Amino acid sequence: MFEGKHIVVGITGGIAAYKAAELVSQLRQRGADVHCIMTEHAAQLVSPITFGELSGNDVTVNMFANISHWDVQHIALARLADLFVIAPATANIIGKAACGIADDMLSTTLMATKAPVLFVPAMNTNMYENPIVQRNIRTLREAGYTVMEPESGHLACNTSGKGRFPKTEAILSEIEKALFGQHLLRGKKVIVSAGGTKENIDPVRYIGNRSSGKMGYAIARAAAMEDADVTLVSCTEELPVPEGVRVRYVQNAREMKQAMDALFDACDVAVMAAAVSDYRTKNESPRKIKKEDHDALTIQLELNPDILYGLGQKKQHQFLVGFAAETNDVIEHGKEKLERKNLDMLVANDVSQAGAGFNVSTNIASLLYRDHTMEQFPIMTKEELGRVIIRKIAERL
Repeated sequence: MFEGKHIVVGITGGIAAYKAAELVSQLRQRGADVHCIMTEHAAQLVSPITFGELSGNDVTVNMFANISHWDVQHIALARLADLFVIAPATANIIGKAACGIADDMLSTTLMATKAPVLFVPAMNTNMYENPIVQRNIRTLREAGYTVMEPESGHLACNTSGKGRFPKTEAILSEIEKALFGQHLLRGKKVIVSAGGTKENIDPVRYIGNRSSGKMGYAIARAAAMEDADVTLVSCTEELPVPEGVRVRYVQNAREMKQAMDALFDACDVAVMAAAVSDYRTKNESPRKIKKEDHDALTIQLELNPDILYGLGQKKQHQFLVGFAAETNDVIEHGKEKLERKNLDMLVANDVSQAGAGFNVSTNIASLLYRDHTMEQFPIMTKEELGRVIIRKIAERL
């Protein structure tokens, strides 16, 4: 995820300094070149050796200690960084940065960098809510820095409130946005469907399909990374909800139609990535069907509503995207579906190919557009394809 990226992590003297160890470890595991700068107070709470082992690089604490070469280190790290992450960010470092104070290694390097900077505040609730701290946070945001919201909950000072160090996954999501996001969908409302619908036969059995929901979740995550207001309509509860994304859980096609219809009028972009069952049982049994009562079982099916077709019929300003999972004549079927359902883009893939389709982490896709143009892409992860789809949507809005 972060291969080739140089990330400087500044650790300050809050009790949450120990939680930054997991962040540094995860960044390195995901391919980043991580360099840590610790304040002297942070070094009293966690040994610099810990961050050196986890990052694989020397840790800097004292600006004037252990000078091994004459490349001024705070300038060297400031130039090297693709991103600065201050985690935890105490009221002290927030105040220094807001006032332009540079009196130690971390604050000096921070003043010297032109890289994006992400502050991750963690402190006592009263301290966080102090008007001066809030003013300093506003100053940083106005200057172009990103400041995360801390979480609420039990704090180390044995009180409860806002000020907890955010979960590592939430910080990693913000780092990804800072490194790769281009604000392409800022101010836009996006709805994405994901997963495979389940049509009940009885309280135990259902008709389903092999969709894992991974593609829809990847698209929702990519849209959130581009600052969209994202709602995910999901048939699966097994996948973690992407940071910054709201989710509505549904089970069957009728529930999905109801949710998508309710959200559609107010949205700017709708992506139907879910695999919706074409049919449902005509007579769902209220009790489990016992095999002892049936030598053979006939289940009568009836047609489900075509959700995507319905959205296409009432589309006004919305950019509507559909998916076509085919096993033959993929492009021909895709073009026909694009036209018949009044879509602006269609993602077509051949689910019979190795590495494409359901329940795998990769996909192979062709993007078909309303103006009769087409783009084809090689095998890539669903996360990568999700970012491609969102970029192509943004280009055509």
